[in-house]
Amino acid sequence: MRLTAYTDYTLRTLMHLGLNRDKLVTIQDIADIHGISKNHLMKVVHQLGMTGMVETVRGRNGGLRLNKEPADINIGEVVRNTETDFFMAECFSPENFQCGYASDCTLKGVLHAATTAYLDVLDGVTLENLIRKDSRYPSQDVALRPMRIHSVKSQAH
Repeated sequence: MRLTAYTDYTLRTLMHLGLNRDKLVTIQDIADIHGISKNHLMKVVHQLGMTGMVETVRGRNGGLRLNKEPADINIGEVVRNTETDFFMAECFSPENFQCGYASDCTLKGVLHAATTAYLDVLDGVTLENLIRKDSRYPSQDVALRPMRIHSVKSQAH
């Protein structure tokens, strides 16, 4: 599963605001630190303001700040609100579904279970977990390796 750039920018914005609670932060500040387009961030911030997670302060000395406590911002909810869909494969899409295996295929069920597990993990994480570097989650790059499937040969006795 891969998050869209929009979701990535949303999470980075929330993390930056969570780490800088003592001051107003500008969209330009976030754009400069992360090398993100200011125009893209304006859309993100607008949506975060609509959800009530972020307060925007207008004016010459304006900026952004969290409107909720980091412990009250659930990452699963953020991802659900920013992703357009969770179609892992064509069989999830109600449009253009042309798989010849549809009547007997269990792949859709397996991918649905995997997506549910993915979101269940995110539901257990708050912004506070991310900015306080919760020890339950690695803070370094973790390379995911493909799982090797070993065939099991039955042994005759």
